[in-house]
Amino acid sequence: MTDLLLPLPILIAFATAILTFFFRKGPEGRWISVAGSALMLVAGGMLLAKVLANGVQAAQMGNWPAPFGITLVADTLSAIMVVITAITALAVSVYAISDVTREMETVGYHTLFHTLIAGVMGAFLTGDLFNLYVWFEVMLISSFGLLVMGGKRVQMDAGIKYVTLNLISTVLFLSGIGLLYGVTGTLNMADLHTAVQTADAGLITVIAMMFLVGFGVKAAVFPLFFWLPAAYHTPAFAVSAVFAGLLTKVGVYALLRMFTLVFTRDVGFTHGLLLWVAVATMVTGVLGAAAQTDFRRILSFHIVSQIGYMVLGLALYTPLALTGAVFYLVHHIIVKANLFLVSGVANRIAGGTNIDRIGGLYKGAPLLAFLFLIPAFSLAGFPPLSGFWAKYVLVKASLDLELWFVAFAALAVGLMTIYSMTKIWGRAFWAPHPGGTVPSLSSLPLSERVTLLVPIAFLASLTIVIGLFPEPFVQVAARAAAELLDPTAYLAAVLGGPS
Repeated sequence: MTDLLLPLPILIAFATAILTFFFRKGPEGRWISVAGSALMLVAGGMLLAKVLANGVQAAQMGNWPAPFGITLVADTLSAIMVVITAITALAVSVYAISDVTREMETVGYHTLFHTLIAGVMGAFLTGDLFNLYVWFEVMLISSFGLLVMGGKRVQMDAGIKYVTLNLISTVLFLSGIGLLYGVTGTLNMADLHTAVQTADAGLITVIAMMFLVGFGVKAAVFPLFFWLPAAYHTPAFAVSAVFAGLLTKVGVYALLRMFTLVFTRDVGFTHGLLLWVAVATMVTGVLGAAAQTDFRRILSFHIVSQIGYMVLGLALYTPLALTGAVFYLVHHIIVKANLFLVSGVANRIAGGTNIDRIGGLYKGAPLLAFLFLIPAFSLAGFPPLSGFWAKYVLVKASLDLELWFVAFAALAVGLMTIYSMTKIWGRAFWAPHPGGTVPSLSSLPLSERVTLLVPIAFLASLTIVIGLFPEPFVQVAARAAAELLDPTAYLAAVLGGPS
């Protein structure tokens, strides 16, 4: 059963991509997209349940034994990420029914979307580095197609920046893979854990820096983030939402995996460097957001800022800190995707995303205003929403290590995040519309209101549930952190032997 369950989310995503291609010229494609996303969520839920009940799951494709064949492996972190990816895909698929144009559907939006989701799923489930590279390439190709879909000048400009920086990242990643294979003779992640222990420590640290830069570009950490705010505000809002929720988190996941499983020979140097990268990412991201007036550009810079918190959990490298990093990943994917979806509805009814040129959303669309406040307050860290607990755990982990400056920076960035969210609220929602009109949800057909608002309400409800009942989510995150710090069960599942 495990041999089928592990690749099932990936297979469903690819099958959905193929089916939507054949039905791309009719309305059937969008419903196939929604159904495929729902099936992915069921498969992901089954996988997470099995991992929680029975421990780390691994399968060898084609019956080739590890470390020689293709390995798929799901520990608690991988299974969590598969489920949260499916949740995001389902919400965005429903939203896209009213957001994505018929022209975009005809040229293959749904096919590219589900190919992207397959790449994300594959990156979370792969057990070897070369296939991680393959899944990154699947993501890059499909995301580039989605980014430039529409052919606007601003999209082409963003697409060139996006693909150029990501290709540089890919070259560094692939070069690091080659060097690592030359030093160790293996690319299986579990096998690498042991192989690097006998290799030259200095050379391994140099290779680790190549992976740090390569994954750092994809995660959008300081100073490698400038491609993100130049790109994420240009495509369709459904595309922006899935990009914001998932793409950078794959980079963060890769950092978490490699710098807990493989690159642990010189933690003082590698994770010390990650600590300063994390703080710089938090600060520069939030300062960039403070200078913006476009709804999506503000949110894009906040992606950068919040990535800093996740990398901070890895850099501190304690059970509590890694628990915070995993919890923050889940929280941020839900909240950030939701805020981009909200910005799409605001654009639809108010006529733009520049917060100085729109307004009156609270008066004309109070439901949308309420649904904005939930993820906005969560992003800023207001109790009792999910963002409060995520920040609390990371700040406590910093204080436990007596890193006062780091804790202060995390809290200060939280205050600056509040400033950005209140700026959006004050200008786009509370202030009157400059044109004197009152934007209203009633201006949209009922079917559009349903497909646009239901996903937003769904994600907002998840934010509330995680915030009000954090204990089970923190416990699962703590289990994922424990497995990262002690990969014994991971190694046993992949390579065999006692767990």
